[in-house]
Amino acid sequence: MNLFDNKKIIKRYRIIAFLFVLIGIYILVSAMKIMTVDKKQWIELSESLQKDSVVSLPTRGNILSCDGEVLASSLPKYKIFMDFNAGDPKTKDSVWYANVDTICKGLNEIFPERSVEEFKKDLSKGKEKNSMHWCIWPKRIDYNTYKDVKKLPVFCLSSNKGGFHFEEYNARSHPFQSLAGRTVGDMYPAKDSARFGLELSYDSILRGKTGLIMRKKVLDRYLDITTLPAEDGADLVTTIDVNIQDLAEKAVTDKLKEIGGTTGVAILMECKTGDVKAIVNMNRCADGEYREIKNNAVSDRLEPGSVFKTASIMVALDDGVVDTFYTVDTGCGIRDMYGRKMKDHNWHRGGYGTISLPRSLEVSSNIGVSVIIDRFYHKNPEKYVEGLRRIGIAEDLHLPIVGSSAPIIRMPEKDATGKHYKNWYATALPWMSIGYETQVPPISTVSFYNAIANGGKMMKPRFVTKAVKDGETIAEFPPVVLKEHICKDKTLKIMREILTHVVSQGLGKQAGSKLFKVAGKTGTAQISQGATGYTSGTTHYLLSFAGFFPADNPMYSCIVCLQKAGLPASGGGMAGPVFKKIAEGVMAKLLKQDAANAKDTANIMPRVKSGNMLLAVNSLATLGFNANVSWEATNNHHQPVWGTAKSTQKGITLSKNKSYRTNLMPDVIGMGARDAVYMLENRGVKVRLSGRGTVAAQSIPAGNTIAKGATCKLELN
Repeated sequence: MNLFDNKKIIKRYRIIAFLFVLIGIYILVSAMKIMTVDKKQWIELSESLQKDSVVSLPTRGNILSCDGEVLASSLPKYKIFMDFNAGDPKTKDSVWYANVDTICKGLNEIFPERSVEEFKKDLSKGKEKNSMHWCIWPKRIDYNTYKDVKKLPVFCLSSNKGGFHFEEYNARSHPFQSLAGRTVGDMYPAKDSARFGLELSYDSILRGKTGLIMRKKVLDRYLDITTLPAEDGADLVTTIDVNIQDLAEKAVTDKLKEIGGTTGVAILMECKTGDVKAIVNMNRCADGEYREIKNNAVSDRLEPGSVFKTASIMVALDDGVVDTFYTVDTGCGIRDMYGRKMKDHNWHRGGYGTISLPRSLEVSSNIGVSVIIDRFYHKNPEKYVEGLRRIGIAEDLHLPIVGSSAPIIRMPEKDATGKHYKNWYATALPWMSIGYETQVPPISTVSFYNAIANGGKMMKPRFVTKAVKDGETIAEFPPVVLKEHICKDKTLKIMREILTHVVSQGLGKQAGSKLFKVAGKTGTAQISQGATGYTSGTTHYLLSFAGFFPADNPMYSCIVCLQKAGLPASGGGMAGPVFKKIAEGVMAKLLKQDAANAKDTANIMPRVKSGNMLLAVNSLATLGFNANVSWEATNNHHQPVWGTAKSTQKGITLSKNKSYRTNLMPDVIGMGARDAVYMLENRGVKVRLSGRGTVAAQSIPAGNTIAKGATCKLELN
């Protein structure tokens, strides 16, 4: 008996196959409909669920000093918001109203500028509007403040349950505040774009490359999928030395306060490389304080005054029209030069009489220098200007700082007849030779003096040595030679000897040091006030000293320029002491012995002040002592770790202090003055010091809220 009826089975298979064919036809028809008739509808739905090309921002690179200190870095900042639609619809209102008073009280403690009632009124307004993105605090906050807010009730829940969420930004931080601020540069706070300085000039290196994120909605939540990862920017290593910069800024500011000056500039350059180790630009603001608001060192085109006389005498010596035995009769200190009175600074005392060429520079005789130049170049002033260009004083340095200026030294031009000069007067050459009728920024002047110190080789001022990423150098910026020889070797030797005598037996004595030889030139020039001229109302002066040290084996060149209104005014007497202070500070730094040489064979336990414990760890390790630490003694971001030290017979224990929010006064008792001032000024607190040693008392107790413009007095003992 046949168990299977083949006819019935085949019939059933046919029915099933027919159904599959119908289903296939339906799928094909539906697909064709989706691809044609419903195409626009499905594309719109897809776009609502997926957002392509969301920009992923990279982390901007750091700007570092020559020894690795962070001058500018990117730190995260946050803006905080509340989504009042988040959470379980049945319970979210009751949870919010049960905790709103506690939340507002907590926000008031974190942001005391706004009262509890104001916070409650503002948040209630957002609740009434059922806002999904209500701003809790209008300003950006740091990470520690964000964490404090995140601890509050409701805010501590996930964003889906509680509604608290944030937007993260990269903010530029300057650990050393305004130190070399105009040169380092800054960013616009509200957008990721550089404003000025190295931040702007090297923006392409620091910025990195943006990435792309595809944002797709899955189960009512957006999922970010990185399609092109962001490439972080590289770190920039500058030539700036933080300690020398700090020394120079303090020296310039102190002198400006003493003389009532308006602007102060100082540039310190390494002779062999042209590396700018310090660059100071101090301007008196409306409140009487001095700040960096303009990069005067590279942008100010001013008539340089007597520091320019060095260039004039160098041209004459190099052309061979004079030698060191040449003499000039300066008379009684007043001389008629084509209808204008040329005066020496001592004209009221009878002048210098007949003096030699070297002596004319030593005493900075206007008459002596101008007579020499006018006598040999009056009929051919083009040759004199060509000589200035030859020796490099007119060189365009092409600095990597936006806003820098090139010197302006005009060339005599004759009219169509070829007999008369169309932009030249008989008085032009005498006054040009002593630093007037020219415009030279301080950076160009110091580069010229640096070439004299560097054996005649003119170096381009260098601000950046390399770009580093992930520990590897990705770009180097080697020293650049602008001119191999600015003059003959014989001329150079004479000029260095004369400049040394300017300090040892001339008007530059106050720039000299008992510890090493200094060479340089003083300068005192009246500053033109535009259409009103030089002497209308109060006369303004540019007081300068430019030179190098040690004179017998130059290592550094430096220029100091001070601007002030009214008398007394003396380049040697006012700018010279600032030069001396900078030079002696730099040489003292070089003469310091290596820390390893300070190790005591008796193995006496050293005393460690409170302050930056990272520095303490490194110093103790150098001296051969191991410190016991209760925290991770590494810091890839170069941020200080503030703490205290305790010495026992078993060793030294370093502890981390309690961390205070940036709006609260920290505890600086037991710290050295430097760490205490750094910590307080970093929070916007002005500091007044009295006494010497470590901090014994602070006028504003630790934990107090810092008021705007607060001043804290520290007593040292």
